[in-house]
Amino acid sequence: QYTVEVPGITIMRQSNRFFFCGHTSGKVSLHDPRTFVVEHEFDAHSGSLSDFDVHGNLLVTCGFSSRMNGLACDRFLKVYDLRMMRATTPLQVHIDPFFLRFIPTYTSRLAIISQTGQCQFCEPTGLANPADIFHVNTVGPLIMTFDVSASKQALAFGDSEGCVHLWADSPEVTFNAYSRETDFALPCMVDTLPHLDWNQDLVPLSLIPVPLTSDALLSDWPAANSAPAPRRAPPVDPEILRTMKKVGFIGYAPNPRTKLRNQIPYRLKEMDNEFDNFSQVPESPIGREEEPHLYRVAKKYRKVTIKYSKLGLEDFDFKHYNKTLFAGLEPHIPNAYCNCMIQVLYFLEPVRCLVQNHLCQKEFCLGCELGLLFHMLDLSRGDPCQGSNFLRAFRTIPEASALGLILADSDEATGKVNLGRLIQSWNRFILTQLHQETQEQEGPQAYRGAGSSSFGSSGDSVIGQLFSCEMENCSMCRCGKETVRVSSTLLFTLSYPDSTEKPAKDYEFAQILKRSICLEQNTQAWCENCEKYQPTVQTRNIRCLPDVLVINCEVNSSKEADFWKTQAEYSFQKAMMKRGGFDITKGKEISLGDWKDLGNPDTGHSYPSVEELKNIWIPHAIKMRLTKSKELDVSNWSETDELSPTDDPESVYIYDLMATVVHILDSRTGGSLVGHIKVGETYHQRKEGVTHQQWYLFNDFLIEPVDKCEAVQFDMSWKVPAILYYARRNLNAKYNLVIKNPIEASVLLAEASLARKQRKCHATFIPLMLNEMPQAGDLVGLDAEFVTLNEEEAELRSDGTKSTIKPSQMSVARITCVRGQGPNEGVPFIDDYISTQEQVVDYLTQYSGIKPGDLDAKISSKHLTTLKSTYLKLRFLIDVGVKFVGHGLQKDFRVINLMVPKDQVIDTVYLFHIPRKRMISLRFLAWYFLDLKIQGETHDSIEDARTALQLYRKYLELSPQGSEPEEFRKVLKGLYEKGRKLDWKVPEPDSQSSPK
Repeated sequence: QYTVEVPGITIMRQSNRFFFCGHTSGKVSLHDPRTFVVEHEFDAHSGSLSDFDVHGNLLVTCGFSSRMNGLACDRFLKVYDLRMMRATTPLQVHIDPFFLRFIPTYTSRLAIISQTGQCQFCEPTGLANPADIFHVNTVGPLIMTFDVSASKQALAFGDSEGCVHLWADSPEVTFNAYSRETDFALPCMVDTLPHLDWNQDLVPLSLIPVPLTSDALLSDWPAANSAPAPRRAPPVDPEILRTMKKVGFIGYAPNPRTKLRNQIPYRLKEMDNEFDNFSQVPESPIGREEEPHLYRVAKKYRKVTIKYSKLGLEDFDFKHYNKTLFAGLEPHIPNAYCNCMIQVLYFLEPVRCLVQNHLCQKEFCLGCELGLLFHMLDLSRGDPCQGSNFLRAFRTIPEASALGLILADSDEATGKVNLGRLIQSWNRFILTQLHQETQEQEGPQAYRGAGSSSFGSSGDSVIGQLFSCEMENCSMCRCGKETVRVSSTLLFTLSYPDSTEKPAKDYEFAQILKRSICLEQNTQAWCENCEKYQPTVQTRNIRCLPDVLVINCEVNSSKEADFWKTQAEYSFQKAMMKRGGFDITKGKEISLGDWKDLGNPDTGHSYPSVEELKNIWIPHAIKMRLTKSKELDVSNWSETDELSPTDDPESVYIYDLMATVVHILDSRTGGSLVGHIKVGETYHQRKEGVTHQQWYLFNDFLIEPVDKCEAVQFDMSWKVPAILYYARRNLNAKYNLVIKNPIEASVLLAEASLARKQRKCHATFIPLMLNEMPQAGDLVGLDAEFVTLNEEEAELRSDGTKSTIKPSQMSVARITCVRGQGPNEGVPFIDDYISTQEQVVDYLTQYSGIKPGDLDAKISSKHLTTLKSTYLKLRFLIDVGVKFVGHGLQKDFRVINLMVPKDQVIDTVYLFHIPRKRMISLRFLAWYFLDLKIQGETHDSIEDARTALQLYRKYLELSPQGSEPEEFRKVLKGLYEKGRKLDWKVPEPDSQSSPK
């Protein structure tokens, strides 16, 4: 027996899954029936709760809401679906509900009772009918209680005069004659407790009565004084592994009978020694060897995956992973390992503005694609975006392939790739590529003559101004000949000292950074003077400081990892000494245990906790100075400190840490890359309307605010630094951050087809004339057809259901836009077939109407264009503010990789839809409402786009502004009834004509 104290409970119900409590505050809490722990809570009514009931997967409540300093009865019943734990459509009733009960006889009807004696019956998922209202002739003025018999054949009402009214559905009512008497909880009899013998080992301690208090128990140690000690699974018997035969991924072996069945002795002391070294755990067929690693990687850093249902992505809850308004990036696209670096570049304001202003004529330009992707990240309000078009262009660049940056699917899945090294190569490649692409463009930076850009001259790119650093490379031969070459670099690679000396030396990060920038090395090089290869001393000095300091960490082996670990331990000691009130003079040697003897820090100061000081070596800010003799001076700096008045701001730069990219080592998933990014004030201002800075963790579509110390904490056992971005303080003031949309109306005008044969056949569309240019609010009918590039990967579960591991990769093949108004309404102005460089696995001709050869420039007779050209037309239409009308546009825009504001999309699939019922095909809707037979043998996107426009016109006719929604609901009910009768198939012409 339990005694559970929960304040303000008025009603309790129980189902086989939960124990429900209704509170006077208007909430309903769901408890675990065994432990009584609160599992979920519904905030049903703002005032108070009067009654609720549960049946099957439905929970229905009635109550009061707070209005005008008082309580008013809600004429809505709140309905909750217990499978998805969320509210469904409320149920409107015609009386003031005070009591309600389910009467599950033939259907799950509800009986709703008001206090004045009115009674109404209705279905919880249907509409209440005023004809179903009855009245109880009460003796007293008010109904005080109400219940339904267990046999569901009788209703009993109790009124305020003490009378009980019995209603039944027949003269002969069956009652449960064998009902049990009510069990009441026994009072706690403390005096009669049994005698406890302390000497008996087997006496259960649960016999000792413990008072129920909310205070913590003495044995409940705080987290700072205790450490979790997981009981690890013992290794699999080597004999089993030796004799095992594998069938598929399941291993079978005879039982060696060395242990009792289902019993494992836990020798804790011995086991701890066994697991000290991860590599000693024997390999097991079912992943047992990974269990010791599990607790190392914090949950938010683990690789996130999308769970696909039969609805695809529609019911996947991205909001669970990202409660901010910033956009994540989806990982299920080839080469999406670079998502975190895309985010880093996006949150560098000058780079974001540069690429959004950039537009050129090249079909595959990473600068253009990055600008289009950044525009989507700008528009998104927390929904994830896809980098599919950017990655498509990335795959076509030969340099990327030559550098090994394009991974095969198998490499990504198996985790054979060193992602840390890969992302550092990608970082170098993308900066070089963007620098070249934005530098190449001479004259107006435009697509077909759009206005010139507000950035830089054609000679030097903004990327060059931001990242580039001029260097002098000096080679000195031992004969005395000196050669000086001038070059520039966009990033620096850390170079570590040889750590042969013991104990390891204590270095500040600034020292290592200076050493890496002003690199000195001995190497064999050709000497013109000696005319042979000679040992040469090569030194590097910089002539200027970059605005953004990019550092590749190059932690590629255990040697570098140990170096970081040792330096972090030294930093930790110093921080603890400082905390303890000691000051450390440079050069004094400290052993790794000295700080333990220090007392507590002085009270009254806000010190960071011990955990916040661990594993930190890099500073949040760096001060760099170039002296008049071009000597470089680097020192660690504090975020809060400004330059001293004597410092010249032209030669002294303060850099603040802006982003860190880390490689997460996780043996189960093959590892992943995540980014910590300090999001600046301008981004918060645009998204949330507030000006502040905050560090966030970006792990694909998981975005979470983190403390600034977490961004620089690198536990080298699972979190290895890869890339650091330091930005000069007040960087944005130096750059023009105006974005001038480079996409102009000229993209919609007539253009030549890529196909050689196209001139010989008639065009399927008429381009827009200058006087037809779309305006905000204009309607455009849209439809798109797709082909498959990669089949989906799925597995069959043991219960026979299919689970999608990776969805099929689709590519857009045809896009059609038709005019939505004017004299040429219904005439297409875009009907582009998209040429593709990639291997098409399935043309889906039955559904798309695309035939092999239609997308090949050599033999196609269609109007063939590049994806970029058509994408820009759609982007222009979105930017103008047109409204797109179509059927199932959500999927179309997803595959085209467009972000369209919700108020610019009119989707007929949702216009003719009753919540929680099936979606209806365009073909059936066209037959039912328009008496049209479409999609006979194959789909035609012009026909589909026109039909969607006509359906929208029909919708406006059936549901005009200000009309009763009841009328339209009747039309929809008729549609669904007809559909069910015909099994949603359009009848043949002979068998049945249209309902019209």
